[in-house]
Amino acid sequence: MATQQSLILIKPDGVQRSLVGEIISRLERKGLVLVGMKLVQADDALAREHYAVHAERPFFPALLKFITSGPLVAIAVRGDEAISVVRNIVGTTDGRSAAPGTIRGDFGISMGANLIHASDAPETAETELSLWFPDGTIDWTRCNENWLDAD
Repeated sequence: MATQQSLILIKPDGVQRSLVGEIISRLERKGLVLVGMKLVQADDALAREHYAVHAERPFFPALLKFITSGPLVAIAVRGDEAISVVRNIVGTTDGRSAAPGTIRGDFGISMGANLIHASDAPETAETELSLWFPDGTIDWTRCNENWLDAD
């Protein structure tokens, strides 16, 4: 197993709908360790840099407008295979077809306003974490981590 870090953004719709606690609870209950968290009002420059991969897509302007429309919560987590674990918790992009039990499956009804972003690969996570946590994350160990993570 590989210990990884992943970025999660609880998007403005998730903050507005008061789902922050529910989402964090799901991440922690799974066993992921919070190593960074902050409430952020993303500006246009940060949003453009974060979503640069979508710059040529027709939905890019709407995406920028949405992600900068209100505060979001940026979270960094650490855990074994954290990237795939988080993506399984989050569910597919379109909340209308996401599996029940996932965040989007339980709370999402839209493709665009889909509550949450999660890194999709180790390289992406590294880039995204450096954007949202330029001073790095906190390296700490839970008091019960040794027996919780034992295989």
